[in-house]
Amino acid sequence: MNVTGKQQPELSERPARLPVPTSAKSGIALLYNEETNNTYDVCLKLTRELLTIQKLDVVCTGQGESPVNHRTVVLRRQAAGGLGLSIKGGAEHNVPVVISKIFKDQVADRTGKLFVGDAVLQVNGINVEPCTHEEVVHLLRTAGDEVTITVRYLREVPSFLKLPLGSPGPSSDHSRVSSPLFDSGLHLNGNGNNTAPSPPPPSADKPRYEKRWLDAVPLPLLMARVSRCKAGTDQLRSNCFEVVALDGGRTNVLQFCTAAESTDWLRAISTNINELTQENMKMINRYCSPEDQTVHMGWTCGSPEGGAAGRTSAFKFLALRGPHFYIFRRPPISASDWARAETTYNLYEVLFKVHKVSRGQWHVAMNTPVSQLWMAEDCWLQARLYLGLEPSAEQQDGESLCFSILVGHGQSHTFRVELASDLAAWQKSFHRAVFWEVQRIRSKSYMCSSQGNVLSFTVDFGSGFTCSEGPSKTALWRYKFSQLKGSSDDGKTRVKLLFKNAESNQIEMKELEFANLTAVLHCIHSFIAAKVASVDPLFVCSHSRPAHYMNT
Repeated sequence: MNVTGKQQPELSERPARLPVPTSAKSGIALLYNEETNNTYDVCLKLTRELLTIQKLDVVCTGQGESPVNHRTVVLRRQAAGGLGLSIKGGAEHNVPVVISKIFKDQVADRTGKLFVGDAVLQVNGINVEPCTHEEVVHLLRTAGDEVTITVRYLREVPSFLKLPLGSPGPSSDHSRVSSPLFDSGLHLNGNGNNTAPSPPPPSADKPRYEKRWLDAVPLPLLMARVSRCKAGTDQLRSNCFEVVALDGGRTNVLQFCTAAESTDWLRAISTNINELTQENMKMINRYCSPEDQTVHMGWTCGSPEGGAAGRTSAFKFLALRGPHFYIFRRPPISASDWARAETTYNLYEVLFKVHKVSRGQWHVAMNTPVSQLWMAEDCWLQARLYLGLEPSAEQQDGESLCFSILVGHGQSHTFRVELASDLAAWQKSFHRAVFWEVQRIRSKSYMCSSQGNVLSFTVDFGSGFTCSEGPSKTALWRYKFSQLKGSSDDGKTRVKLLFKNAESNQIEMKELEFANLTAVLHCIHSFIAAKVASVDPLFVCSHSRPAHYMNT
């Protein structure tokens, strides 16, 4: 619901400014192209709104520093040092012939036009792109004293083609010459220890060439997602992740030397994504009514329900907005997109469950029956744990950072996030959203039956539990929240609620049957947790909402 007279902006609109400090950094990484199966060096440049992938290229500094597609260079062979370069690769390996080494102060170096990573396209006008390594070596050795070669710098040249001289190739039973790592430097240059005299300084009027990092792939971070998972699986990549923008643009797989470096970049990028999301939420909320505020949203990786065989994980965009929990295939951009959610649930009928936490927490340990509602002497401590008011075991980034959303009829959805801070944000936001929603609705009634009679069961924030006759609405019994001491159920429709009589101190059992028992039990959880939280000043202050939202 939008505030009257205000038009809600699209969610993808960029905020005018971002007052919260963001992570800005740059550094070198390896980029793995899954289509070509190549890995090559890239430079990452991170700003508050953009992750830019830069690739090396050769530019002519006298021509506006633009990339140069082809360069034709004349080499005059020297008796000492030959051509002054080495090559690797060849058509027999399905990789281009690439200059892998340029010897300092020799012929190739003195031209100022050749670089490691240049692909050799022609030798004396002959196309060598379909040639084998040995064929190119033969052409260069027999081309005469003056050799004209045409080259083009490969921005995505496989990294192994630029390994230094003497690097071992992959282990195999083939000869060293059969490997794409074989370096022909000694074949082309003779004794590499013989060097030519130092070259004269380059003429000022000649064009100068140099390698530069140039912007290649800009990725907007607004509504982008980061993932360490291999596509379609739950397997995590080691020291790797990829970034996918809202428009579908992607980085491919970014690889880092160490786990620490990978985690630093993952956190920095995630921080900027989250801050942009928060700024957009604030902007959208200014145009929405108090009961339609967005509390939290973001990307997660959803696992198939119940670990269904043959079904792969899929990325889901989740949102806590107003009275509902939303699951989307892609982020909602316009106001109408909110009606296109894949699934929507009432917040007060949903239970949030964190995986891999201490067993003492309430309905969080993996082996605890979800439908069992024990409210023993430590019930208030358990409720405080459920609300995140008590400290619990800290979750580390190396653990499986998962949470489940338990919904009606015993169904559930499991989601994984990338960082412990993401998991903590979802947990805190969910509890806040449920608290606000319970405060807003104040009571919830469900139709039920007992001994063949149709009844109405009401959970009320102020008075507790009331069971009334359906038609007449005459109250049959009423108990406070603190009088509920336990429960048991058949896992289907029937539940036994155990209450302590305030006068006799005797336990009284009430047996009821519901069409959707799980939803009712989750609703009871939500109301009790909100009731406990409402008497905690710290929680109320940290989770307060504008007064006009509350129905007092």
